[in-house]
Amino acid sequence: MSQQVEKWGLFEVSCQGKSDGNPFRDYEMTVTFKNDQEEVQVRGFYDGDGVYKARFMPSYEGTYSYVIGGNFADEIKDAQGSFEAVAPSRGNHGPVVVHDKVHLAYKDGTPYNSIGTTCYAWANQPLERQEQTLETLKTSPFNKIRFCFFPKFYEFNTKEPLTYPFERGHGDGLDPELVEKEKSNRFAFPGMRLEEPDYDFDYTRPNVEHFKRYDLRISQLMDMGIEADMILMHPYDKWGLNQMGKDACDWYLKYVTARYGAYRNVWWSLANEFDFIKMKTLEDWERYGQIVSSHDPFHKLLSVHNGGPNYDFSKDWVTHCSLQRVDFYRTTEDTDAFIEKYGKPVVWDEICYEGNIGLGWGNITGQELVRRFWEAFMRGGHCGHGETFMDPEDILWWSHGGILKGESPARLKFLLDILKDVPGGYLTKGEGMFDEVVGCAGGCVGEGMRACYDFSIHYLGICQPLERMVLLPEDADYEVEIIDTWNMTITSLGKMRGFNKVKMPGNQYMALRIRKCEN
Repeated sequence: MSQQVEKWGLFEVSCQGKSDGNPFRDYEMTVTFKNDQEEVQVRGFYDGDGVYKARFMPSYEGTYSYVIGGNFADEIKDAQGSFEAVAPSRGNHGPVVVHDKVHLAYKDGTPYNSIGTTCYAWANQPLERQEQTLETLKTSPFNKIRFCFFPKFYEFNTKEPLTYPFERGHGDGLDPELVEKEKSNRFAFPGMRLEEPDYDFDYTRPNVEHFKRYDLRISQLMDMGIEADMILMHPYDKWGLNQMGKDACDWYLKYVTARYGAYRNVWWSLANEFDFIKMKTLEDWERYGQIVSSHDPFHKLLSVHNGGPNYDFSKDWVTHCSLQRVDFYRTTEDTDAFIEKYGKPVVWDEICYEGNIGLGWGNITGQELVRRFWEAFMRGGHCGHGETFMDPEDILWWSHGGILKGESPARLKFLLDILKDVPGGYLTKGEGMFDEVVGCAGGCVGEGMRACYDFSIHYLGICQPLERMVLLPEDADYEVEIIDTWNMTITSLGKMRGFNKVKMPGNQYMALRIRKCEN
C-alpha cells in the first residue's frame, strides 16, 4: 500500500548519504515531485547522522511520483517512489495566500483574518515553558504567532538559549569587516551589561538539534491551526549571527527555506526591525528577499518588518505589508492609506504591547490595544498582539511565552467571532461620519455621512455618546445592534429605516452593526 498524506500536508523523503567533509554544504539532494497537475522540484537538506531529507506539500489530491537526485550518495537506493495525496481533514484549509489583492485567505478559499501574537524566543525556552506556551495558545484567539530561529539578547532576555542555531567552532563563516563594524555599533540597552560577542561557532554547520525542535514546534502549531510567522534575522544578537559573511548568510536562508517551506502554516519575515541591523544594507535585504522567494517552491507569504522607516513593500517578492507603529499615538489609523499605496494586504505586527514595563512600546492598556485592533480591521487590515507585564522572574509573554495575564485576549476572541459573521469574510473601509470608522461589506447606497451598506460596523472608539443618529434609506429595513467591544455584549435595537436617533450607553469602545434585512 502506498504512503498517504493529506493535500497541503507534509510528505518527507529520507535517505542515507555521505557524512564526510561538511555534508551541510558539500553535497546536494533534490527531489522532483509530479502528478497530473503539477511538477515541483524541492531542495533537500542534511539532517545529521548521514541522513538527508526533502519535504514536499502536495497542492492536489491524487497519486504523486517522485525521483531523487543529487550527489549526496554514491548510489541512491530507492531513487524513486510514489504516494497518495488524500482529501484534507477538517481544519486543514491549506496555506494562507493573498486573496483579491488586498485580503488574505486560506488556499481553499476560507477567509483569513489575522489575529496574531508576538512571542519571539518561546521555542528556545526550557522545555516545560514551551509546553506551557502551547497550552496557553490552545485556548487563545491567536491564529498567527511571530517567533525567531535565532536567540535573542535584550532587556529581560539575558540568559543563554536552550540551544544555538549553529555548531560550536572557530568563527567559520564570519565576515571580519562586519566583526569590526559590530564593535562601533554594539548595542546594549541602558542598564544592561555590555557583553563581548560569542563568536565560537561554525556558521557553516547548523545545529541539527536546534532545528529539529523547531520542526516539532511548527508542526504542533500547524495542528492547532496557528500560522508560524518565522523571523529569519533580528538586531538583538550577541552570538555573531549578524556578522555572518555573505556566503554563510545566503546559505542559511536557503537551508531554512528547504527545511520549512513545505509546512503549510509557515510565513517568512526576513527580519524583525530590519533597519536596526546596522551591518545590513538595502542591497542585502533585496538579495535576501530574492533568495527566499526563489528557493521556496511553495511561495509562502514573505515580508520585512520595520523598526523605523517602513520597507519598500512595492517589491515584487513582498507579498504583504508587515508593519510596526512608528508614531506612539497614530498607529492602525493608517491601515487604509497603506492598502491604497501598495495594493497589498496590511498586517500590523507590532502596535505596542499590553503591559506595564518601563519601556514605551510595552505599557499600553488592554483597552488601547483592543482599540487599535478594531481600527485595523474596520479599515481592511490585520493586527498583532503582544504582552509585557513585569514578572519577578522576567518571564514576559512577548519573548518567553508561558501564560497570558492581560485583558485583551478575550476581547480579541470576541472581535474574531464578529469578523466571522461578515458577509464574504472581509471588511473594507467605508464612508461615514467624521467621528467613526466604518467597516463595510456588500453593496452601498448614498455617499458621505449618508452612505449605507448592506453590512457595516460603525466603530466609535474613544467617543462616548448617549445617543447616535442612524441615517438609513426609507425603502428597506435594517437590523441595528450595539456592540460593546470591551464588555463583549451585543444588544439588538430592532429593525429600522429612515432617520433614527438611538440611545447609547455613553461608554467608550462601542460600535453599531447595521445589516440590511432580507426581503
